[in-house]
Amino acid sequence: MAEFIDYYGTGRRKTSVARVHLRPGEGKIKINGKEYKDSVEYFNNNSVWKKHAMDPLVVTQNENKFDLVIRINGGGLSGQSGAVRLGIARALLQFDETLRPILKKEGMLTRDQRKVERKKVGFRKARKKMQFSKR
Repeated sequence: MAEFIDYYGTGRRKTSVARVHLRPGEGKIKINGKEYKDSVEYFNNNSVWKKHAMDPLVVTQNENKFDLVIRINGGGLSGQSGAVRLGIARALLQFDETLRPILKKEGMLTRDQRKVERKKVGFRKARKKMQFSKR
């Protein structure tokens, strides 16, 4: 029986978590159990988010060498594209460790730690206070 090859990476951004599986293939994309001919379909025809998500494959010249099976939870489409980007980059490192300098130079292996700050009691937003009235 042939060995099943699967490279795995987890990406997180804001409140989104993406579990990415790279499998040798011809570039098919399956997100949350649904087949897409292009990831632009999933990201509401926003080519910026699609480009951001697929950057690791483009930079390392592996665009049509892998089938992607992605499971995304939480957040909005912007955070999800960032999570997918980190997940793909980490999975590519499992495939070939020599890609590390390329991905590192482009900043694709760094997890963006920024999250939304919670709203505080007595404030309008996280830091915005009520308008001060002298009288």
